[in-house]
This record gives sequence, structure tokens and C-alpha cells, in this order.
Amino acid sequence: MLTTRRRVVATAAAVLSGTLLLASCGDSDSGGSDSKTLKLWHYEGPDSAMGVAWNAAIKEFEKTHPGVKVKFEEKGFEQIQKTAPMVLNSDDAPDLMEYNKGNATAGLLSKQGLLTDLSAEATKRGWDKKISPGVRTTSQYDTNGVMGSGKWYGIPNYAEYTMVFYNKDLFKKHGIQEPTTFDELTAAMDKFVDEGVTPLANAGAEYMAHQYLYQLALSKADRAWVDSYELYKGKTDFHDAAWTYGAETFADWVKKGYISKDSTSAKAEDAGVSFIQGKSPILFSGSWWYGRFAAENKFDWGTFLWPDSNMTLGSGGNLWVVPKGAKNKDLAYDFIDITMSEKIQNLLGNKGGVPVAADPAAITDPRAKALIANFNTLSERDGLAFYPDWPVAGFYDVLVSETQKLMTGSAKPEAYLDAVQEAYDKGVPEQ
Repeated sequence: MLTTRRRVVATAAAVLSGTLLLASCGDSDSGGSDSKTLKLWHYEGPDSAMGVAWNAAIKEFEKTHPGVKVKFEEKGFEQIQKTAPMVLNSDDAPDLMEYNKGNATAGLLSKQGLLTDLSAEATKRGWDKKISPGVRTTSQYDTNGVMGSGKWYGIPNYAEYTMVFYNKDLFKKHGIQEPTTFDELTAAMDKFVDEGVTPLANAGAEYMAHQYLYQLALSKADRAWVDSYELYKGKTDFHDAAWTYGAETFADWVKKGYISKDSTSAKAEDAGVSFIQGKSPILFSGSWWYGRFAAENKFDWGTFLWPDSNMTLGSGGNLWVVPKGAKNKDLAYDFIDITMSEKIQNLLGNKGGVPVAADPAAITDPRAKALIANFNTLSERDGLAFYPDWPVAGFYDVLVSETQKLMTGSAKPEAYLDAVQEAYDKGVPEQ
């Protein structure tokens, strides 16, 4: 959610972002001197690190652009994911919006000609220097909409990755130590099950369930495997050792009670609330939850990287994209620039985000320091493996529905792998 954020965390609406503009200036890139409104869409919750930082950016923007107002509209992740092609092809397109990165989302829109090429602005404003090679992978797309090279169609001002969030108080109550190995993690979950506690918060109706499965597969995978799957640099076989292990282990975890069948129809918000309320001792998901948990958790909690795995889900954050039909493009570029400023980047880091251009010495919150340190560990070992729904258009819905079948037992691992292989092969572009 991520993304795929995945990826959608909002306190009340959605969580890892109209009406027509009040001023009209055609579709000139300059926006015109009478432009008085920047129409902005995003789907980050107000308590999330991104939501806090971007609200500060709005104030900074209006302060530095006298007479110009930001017309912000909060959208849901699913809402933008499903309606973006239609909206961006209409007169209701915003000037700037947050959009999910990857081939099936931003890549598809760039291929369809719905996004503005930001290459010149990225160079002129120095964004290309601030964004590291691993993070910029999802900013650039070729003529086929494949990420990793070509023109800049989006700018991330943060990065993201998945981790294990755990309730230290519940672990202590049940006499369980923090796991440092995969075997210790499964032993901890066995102990919780024995004591009548379902250990894993989960959401079968959205991204969370298939991200568990993908992480299990990643624990048996390497960079070449990821590049074959995500970037089409080889043949992807869903019946290989990694995918088979992921599907079989996930199904086994449901049988063992690590994951409740009742979570088949749950959404990410339900899983997050279950963790916040102290009902679920463990939640595996992304750094986009971090600010929310910091604000709402009433218990001692911590995080750790998925044990015994060099790779985990992650990438540059969701993208600022400028629709091709945006009426105030220069204002949009200015707003992006403010979110990339040290002031906003440092705020983002201290609120639990993973900034791309902060001053490390300015990050003072201990948990935030740990969050960024773990991201740096992943970056140094080239451990960001993107998200499972990215490779082909429509794959997110396929993964959700097929993983739900695996949870209910209406499909066995073999049938699951057959179904996702068929959907993947239909969508992979010809090389």
C-alpha cells in the first residue's frame, strides 16, 4: 500500500491521499498570473508523519505565495486507485496529487499520457540529487510504463518499508521475549495461540494479507528474483521454491491460528485499530502506520525487521504527480519543492516518517531514529523489494481475492499459485 500502500492509513477516512479551480488559465505550464488556487489531493491521515508534514507544507506554501490558497481534498487510497484514470482524463483533475508508485499505477498513467513529465523540474530544482538511486526507481518510467528508467513522472519526498510492530506489554504479560530469529517469531506466535490470543493483526480485504505472503516468499528470494518479478528481467515462475513456500506457509499460519479466518473481510483500518486497542500483539505492515501508532498507542511498543530475511517490502514513498491537464503546474512544482525542503524533511523524520533529504542530526525522537536506522540497514543491503501488486495492471484486486480464498480454504496453495500466474502472465508487457 502498499502499497501499495498500500497502503492506506488515515485516522478516520483511509492510510504509507473537487471541484473546478476557481481560477482558469488553460493548460499552460506557467499557470498564469491570475492563478489563486492550488488544488491538492492526498490520502494520508492527519496524524501520520506525512499528513503532519504536508499540513505544515501547506502553511509554508501559502506564506510564501501571498494570495494563493491551497484547496486540499482528502481522498481514500482505494478511491484514487480506482478512479484516477477517469478523473485525470476530465476537467476535474487536481493540480497535484499523491499517487501510488509502480508499473500498474503511476507507470500505467504515464504510459496513457495522463501525467506531466517532471524531468526538467527534477534537474532544475535538484530533486534528482536529493533522491537516492534505490528510492528513485519508482520515480522514473519508460515508454512502456516500466519503472527504473526513462522520464521522471513522480517525486517521492519520503521512503517506506515494512516491519514488525509489536506490543511490548502483551509480550511481557505472556512471558515472551522479543524475537530475533524466524524460529523465535513462530515460537512466540505458538505461545500466544496456546493462551487464546490470535497473534497477527490482518486485513484480508485489502493489501495486508498478500503482503504477509509476499514477505514469506521474500525470505527465500534474492535481488534477481525480485527484478524478474517486478522489472521483467527474467521469467517469473509462481511455482518456484520462494512463491510455493510463501503460499504454503501463509495457508499453514491460518490453520495454526496465527491469522484469524475472521479477518478475511477485514480492511487495513480494522487491523490497525486491533493493534492500537491492544487486541493483536503483532502487526506486520509499513512505516506509514508509524505516526498513527505513536499518537494513539497507549502501551509500550517497538519494531524490528522481519527476522532471517535480507529483503522486505519497501521503496520510495508514494509519488507527487502532476496531471497532464493540471491548470497550475508551476504552483504544483513549488509545493513539491517545499516538501523537499530541509524544514519539512526534518519535521517528517521527527514525526515517524522516513525522509529522503533530512539532516540526520535534526532527528531527535528515539523511535524515529530507530525507524530511519532500520531503513538505512535495508538500503545498504539492497533490501527494498517493492510491493507484490506492482508488476501488472489490476493485479492488486487479483491478489486480494485469491489470498482471501487461501484464507477461507476455498483454494489450496497450488490453485492460488495457478491463478496469480495466469493473471501475471496476461499483464506482463512483451519484451
